Amino acid sequence: MIKAAVLGGGNIGSGVIAVIEENQEQIRKTLPEGMEVKYVLDLREFPGTSFEHKVVHDISIIVNDPEIKVVCETMGGKEPAFTFSKMALEKGISVCSSNKELVEAHGPELIRIAKEHGCSYLFEASVGGGIPLLHPLITCLAQEEIQSIEGILNGTTNYILTKMEREGADYAATLKEAQDLGYAERNPEADVEGHDTGRKIAILASLMSTKSVRFQDEKVEGITAITPADFAYAGANGYTIKLIGMARLCGQKLRIQTAPFLIPDTHPLYAVHDVFNGVLVHGNMVDDVMFYGRGAGKLPTGSAVVSDMINAAANPGRTLEVHWDAQVLAPEPAEGYENAFFVRVPAASEKKAREAFAGSIKQVWTAQCAPEGEFAFVTDVMREDAFEEKAACCGVISRIRMLNR
Repeated sequence: MIKAAVLGGGNIGSGVIAVIEENQEQIRKTLPEGMEVKYVLDLREFPGTSFEHKVVHDISIIVNDPEIKVVCETMGGKEPAFTFSKMALEKGISVCSSNKELVEAHGPELIRIAKEHGCSYLFEASVGGGIPLLHPLITCLAQEEIQSIEGILNGTTNYILTKMEREGADYAATLKEAQDLGYAERNPEADVEGHDTGRKIAILASLMSTKSVRFQDEKVEGITAITPADFAYAGANGYTIKLIGMARLCGQKLRIQTAPFLIPDTHPLYAVHDVFNGVLVHGNMVDDVMFYGRGAGKLPTGSAVVSDMINAAANPGRTLEVHWDAQVLAPEPAEGYENAFFVRVPAASEKKAREAFAGSIKQVWTAQCAPEGEFAFVTDVMREDAFEEKAACCGVISRIRMLNR
């Protein structure tokens, strides 16, 4: 029996344990000897659980036990997750993580340490929850020049936007409902301000480019300014609104951005609703590949972690390659990104808007349920700095980028 340890016995950690306990028959198809969780590291006790007798409070017990072959890290945050992961890797123990914050900040370093000590650092569950995404990107699409990745990468915000669209509810009321149902945290900032999606697309951009794309270099915008009126216009004109993490690579030039986008009903991401995630990958030969599924949750995420644990345990003494160099790839300046924009201004500002955007208004939009006293339009594709200059004199009520391909 292969012995494993779980760092963090909370929601995802307990999901990992449940998958190992309940799907042992499936695990034995790859690991005939099976896998067992020997330790659960946490500051808390877990009375009444199946693993209460396995709880320890000292990482040294785990890393100094020669029976431990693989560790899963589901603690969240950078510390002590980084220190504990490093300690395990330096002992030749493979580490499998669901921790997007840690992976984004320290992925290349932990990959290097794993390689130096003949083990693996894997993190399938850090992006897309239960969706098999990173492994196909690294292996099945290794022959491709990946040119772009666009994704709905946060189930909380997708749930909120879906409810707003279907019910005409405002953002604050929908957020409260999401919190009451457990889809959103009491402090939802990481989700609704786009930070969670931003970190995930930074990880994907790093794997796409094989260099380090840093979250702090990315232009990030959340969903807090989206209103039912925006959805009224969108729905009347064949669009929806989604929070999108986008990375596009042309040679060594990178565009990376997280923001709400208007998506046409012809786009594959249009139909990704509720807490589900969807990721569209474009390769130079394979064209478009779509990944869809539950992007979060105890058991879906736990399942993705266990897949990494099985893969690592099936390759003892070997490093499973992840090409991600520490060299930083800085994105192009965000003001030079090109988008079309959906814009709402007061009706009194229509003349100013038409003058400012002369020759650049592609369509005028109307909607039966839209507020009175507004002028709404869609621009041609233009640089972000050019748009901001034109919009400055118009008293803009709302502006949302259009997803162009």
